[in-house]
Amino acid sequence: MKRTVLRAALMGALVCAALGPARASEAAAHGTAAATSALTAAELRQRLAAMPAGDVERGEQLYTQQFCASCHGVDGRAPSLNWPSIAGQRVEYGYKLLQDYRQGRRHEGERAAVMRDAVTGLSDRDLADLATFTAQLRDVAQPALAIATAARHSGATHPVPVEDLVRHGDPSRLLTACASCHGARGEGGDRAQPALAGQNPAYLVRTLLDYQSGKRANDPARSMRHFAAKLSREEIDALARYYASLPPVVRAGARPGPVATLGKP
Repeated sequence: MKRTVLRAALMGALVCAALGPARASEAAAHGTAAATSALTAAELRQRLAAMPAGDVERGEQLYTQQFCASCHGVDGRAPSLNWPSIAGQRVEYGYKLLQDYRQGRRHEGERAAVMRDAVTGLSDRDLADLATFTAQLRDVAQPALAIATAARHSGATHPVPVEDLVRHGDPSRLLTACASCHGARGEGGDRAQPALAGQNPAYLVRTLLDYQSGKRANDPARSMRHFAAKLSREEIDALARYYASLPPVVRAGARPGPVATLGKP
């Protein structure tokens, strides 16, 4: 098993290395030609209600076959700042996000094109299996390391009262508290809101900036675009540091992902 996972990760790394701008454009051509609008809240409820029951073993096989580890890590913990960690992510969010890629709702750059290419041809059951597999992986992130990483990639010049923003929002700017959707511990919500605790800080910054600019537009009711539009760059950096510093939430039944070790059977 270890050799199989390692071999898939190495092959996938070669695939990602070859996916430069030209390849990303080709990948985009395989997806939806025109950008698809975000799901409405009602459509999202319908999609989640119709989501097939996920199978962990099938999801693990697909994770290997689709070379997911090359970008997201063999254990669901991204090995670089270019991609999000997905270990322990909520099933509902994982399923909704994969559907968004497959149906052309994510179109903010080369990474989105790569993901659209990766899920082209996968069925709803396949997407549910992948989301179920990654949800039960245990994220073993080290918050102290995440904080240091966030600090190196932050442009903040003075402290920001980020916990007030997380817990209470800012009524003067009509900003909803982050915790109202993403949970008090960053564990995510049951309406396909993602878990943020322990997430790659560079990814969180990029995501908020993409929502702020409108480059990312797959949020029902434009909720994240409205929120991010009112944030300063310092607040974005502070939120990324805050959530990166939180210990990942361990879900019931979670287990460590496969660990690939060079030179060992």
